[in-house]
Amino acid sequence: MVVAARRATNMARFPSPTTASFLHRRGMAGGADHHGPPKVNFWEDPLSPAKWKEEHFVIVSLTGWGILGYSGYKFFTRGKDKNEEKVGASNKA
Repeated sequence: MVVAARRATNMARFPSPTTASFLHRRGMAGGADHHGPPKVNFWEDPLSPAKWKEEHFVIVSLTGWGILGYSGYKFFTRGKDKNEEKVGASNKA
């Protein structure tokens, strides 16, 4: 009797290979588990980057760095074309 009870508890604890395929196990996937306040889109709360979704933070950060780099390039190279045109125009006259 004791042996039969042990077998029953072991069968309940460890499913057989045929029933194991029907069991859904998520493992380490915890995408729905929130650990803190919910994240929002950056246009919903533009002054709080800590609340933004991670991908929105990356997009806004890379866009900001791109604009900063391009504006710096334009600022430091803005006078070179004008000086060459003035020098060339004074030689022709």
